Amino acid sequence: MSKGDIIIEARDIVKRYYIGKPNELEILHGISLTVREGEFVAIVGASGSGKSTLMNIIGVLDKPTEGSYILDNINVMKSRDDELSEIRNKKIGFIFQTYNLIARTSALKNVELPMMYARMPGWKRKKRARELMQLVEMEDRMNHAPDELSGGQKQRVAIARAMANDPALLLADEPTGALDSKTGRMVMDIFHRLHKEQGKTIVLITHSPELAEECERILTLSDGMFIGERKGKNHAPS
Repeated sequence: MSKGDIIIEARDIVKRYYIGKPNELEILHGISLTVREGEFVAIVGASGSGKSTLMNIIGVLDKPTEGSYILDNINVMKSRDDELSEIRNKKIGFIFQTYNLIARTSALKNVELPMMYARMPGWKRKKRARELMQLVEMEDRMNHAPDELSGGQKQRVAIARAMANDPALLLADEPTGALDSKTGRMVMDIFHRLHKEQGKTIVLITHSPELAEECERILTLSDGMFIGERKGKNHAPS
């Protein structure tokens, strides 16, 4: 698969908390990251390595203290809060370890939600939500509430929801962390399908070296810095 335009261009990213105070804490120490359209990249690191902080910055949930970040040709550092909300809604599909589904509403309605925020017409929203539920093989559970679904089923709904607005980037934070190995395998297979069949750009954040190996490129994070980069088992031939 040939790679396309640059989706993520992060340069010299520093993140500090309690700035100017005696307990000032620097979590990320000048990280640079480039991800091209159609890549499947793993960021792997132990607990405390800075993965969550970096994910929040990549996902535009937080801004760096220093550095530059261009996401799909948009300068995140110069964007206003309302523009950042728009970026999160339309440019990024989030998949979290804890699913983050809305309780007391159906799986289908959960998938529709990002499209509702994007002001998509109701008929179009429902049609796309149904198609996405079929894509993740959950069409027979469309009208079930999250508490009527297993962990693996919830995560498949979450993947469908992440795909709702056809985002430039899928950002998966420990997506199999709460699942048993068989169910986790099913979820990873969906990611591989989205990558290969639809050319989706995916950044997988994980503590698991085994999961990271399934990606094309593996970046190892330790103490707020990248300490290594290598090809995974699924790297595209050059």
